Amino acid sequence: MPSNSTPSMSLRDAYAHCMQMARSHYENFPVASIFLPKHLREPISVIYAFARTADDFADEGDASPAIRLTQLNTYVDHLDTLKRSGKTDHPIFIALDDVIKKHALPLDLFYDLLTAFSMDVTKHRYANQAEVLHYCHYSASPVGRLLLYLYNLATPVNLEQSDAVCSALQIINFLQDITQDYHEQGRIYFPQDDMARFGVTEEHIRSAHTDTAMRALMNHVINRTRQMMLSGAPLGNVLPGRMGFELRMTIQGGLRILNALQAQHDDIFARPRLGMSDWFKMAAMAALKI
Repeated sequence: MPSNSTPSMSLRDAYAHCMQMARSHYENFPVASIFLPKHLREPISVIYAFARTADDFADEGDASPAIRLTQLNTYVDHLDTLKRSGKTDHPIFIALDDVIKKHALPLDLFYDLLTAFSMDVTKHRYANQAEVLHYCHYSASPVGRLLLYLYNLATPVNLEQSDAVCSALQIINFLQDITQDYHEQGRIYFPQDDMARFGVTEEHIRSAHTDTAMRALMNHVINRTRQMMLSGAPLGNVLPGRMGFELRMTIQGGLRILNALQAQHDDIFARPRLGMSDWFKMAAMAALKI
């Protein structure tokens, strides 16, 4: 349980702890982006530190599912403490409490992320697309929503379009890591009903076997994900300045990865890489708001 004693770490040190963690563990979360306004780098680093460490509880190391869930529940306890306006001695939550109060962030979005990480531990198959999107609601949508709240742009339309973009990006990550997710975590994110419809079995994924059935399933999911991304793409032209430019770059990158995945006829399991020419084209299209 979180401590109710006076925090042993200062707020400044707590922020420094989160910033260092963000710099050392940076992957896809936009902590280090040059496009971020300076005043948002600290709060975004704190959110990243929260999400990164909780995600590690779910995925890293060889702990048992019971231990992973216990670790995640300690984060739930810390959020409960913040909800009660209590004090914590955990550096991430010292800083997170300050960020939530300064920017009026919905606490539920942090609970949602923990729900997703718990699902990573307990749920490895998805019956249909609705179940996949249910997972994305907890795993991906909160990140986009938190950014909109930080920018004071969390209108209903913006939130809806952000959810579409974030869910599409989550599914694109799944499509790039099909065999890795299966062999390392035992997870399959293709909806089971789609697999049955196209005649794809788990053996296809276990052996990374590309055939007509696997190509048909992949094309189906890619086309559906592309439409999802495009449905949220107008948000990139609504958001101002650097935030809009970065979102347009992200959307263009996601669409190019989908095109690259669809072009890999001989091995749909290979992870596509964007080259320098791709980045130049993405930047040009983002600048021109195409």
